[in-house]
Amino acid sequence: MSGGLPVADQDLLRELAPQVLAALLRCHGGAFDACEDAVQEALLAAAQQWPAQGRPGNPRGWLVTVASRRLVDLVRADRARREREERLFLGTPQSELLGRAADAGPEGDRDDSLALLFLCCHPALTAPSRIALTLRAVGGLSTAQIAAAFLVPEATMAQRISRAKLTIRSSGLPFALPAAADADGRLREVLQVLYLVFNEGYTATAGGELTSVRLSAEAIRLARLLHRLLPRDAEVMGLLALMLLTDARRPARTGPDGELVPLPEQDRSRWDAAMVAEGVALVERALPAGRVGPYQLQAAIAALHDEAPGVAETDWPQVLALYDLLLRVAPGPMPALGRVVALAEVRGAGPALRELDLLEPELARHHRFHAVRAELLARDGERVAAAEAFGRAAALAPSLPERRHLAGRARELS
Repeated sequence: MSGGLPVADQDLLRELAPQVLAALLRCHGGAFDACEDAVQEALLAAAQQWPAQGRPGNPRGWLVTVASRRLVDLVRADRARREREERLFLGTPQSELLGRAADAGPEGDRDDSLALLFLCCHPALTAPSRIALTLRAVGGLSTAQIAAAFLVPEATMAQRISRAKLTIRSSGLPFALPAAADADGRLREVLQVLYLVFNEGYTATAGGELTSVRLSAEAIRLARLLHRLLPRDAEVMGLLALMLLTDARRPARTGPDGELVPLPEQDRSRWDAAMVAEGVALVERALPAGRVGPYQLQAAIAALHDEAPGVAETDWPQVLALYDLLLRVAPGPMPALGRVVALAEVRGAGPALRELDLLEPELARHHRFHAVRAELLARDGERVAAAEAFGRAAALAPSLPERRHLAGRARELS
């Protein structure tokens, strides 16, 4: 945004951008690229004009009107797409084209952000494409910013986003909320995309930094948007709570030189108390609100950790019980690994190691499996075996801070 634009106006434009894009897509069908270009030009016009002229009384309507006019110009100038021009503009009266979306009435004020999220997370797209398109269209991040966050070349990310848009355009995916019969499944796709974005931001899968603050902050912002659009959905509340309760620990997760600080060694006074309180309140609202889902259960586990003064004071039997329930609701190797950690606190390292052995076929190539084994072996007095397991974990760890931490633990024990 322009440096002359007040921060409040910059935040407003960022919030309105996906709404304006959604309004154009609703009115003009699947012309994703043209609609997105028109929105970017409208945002640029706002950054140039609002500082001198003041913010308009209906900022969203102003942006939609300007973007619609830009879209008219873009399509008219594109002679190679005459068929689209005839369908889009000859089939729709220009007064309706410019006035329908920006109308101050209920239809014009409708927030289509949820439909845009569903479109970007459509199951016809691959998981990487869903993530990239969501961050681009709904999050407003540039292609370069998304590429940098995922440590891939900008050209690679641009191709990924272009392919996603092409899939939407060629397959005729409707810009609309899914039918009631498909709504739950499609919402799970949206939640999964936001969850993956957050996890990549909280613990990067590659590179020299442990975290990518931009990605996790964007995931939280989008989860807040989804919660605003679906305020009574318990799993949406659960996902937002999980993100807040996890991200609250960020200030204590790294040391002065960016080194990883594991949970038992973190200074809990540095955790964000406001985020913890908000997350706990969401968990308390979500659990009685409907069918218990995996995000609610993970958030409840995170709340038990965040509310405890220390590791020793954590209600580990309750954590173990929640993991048992989570494995019934959403079985998988990673929840099972979390259960092993809780089991060790409740029943000791020996029973936990026996449970861990059952997970080896699925997790033998995952660094966290070997890190958990190493900690349990060290607790059981098997220092040599623990050092070897830490070494294997370090070799498999994807990020440099994790590799350094695990290699350091191996050296300590050897």
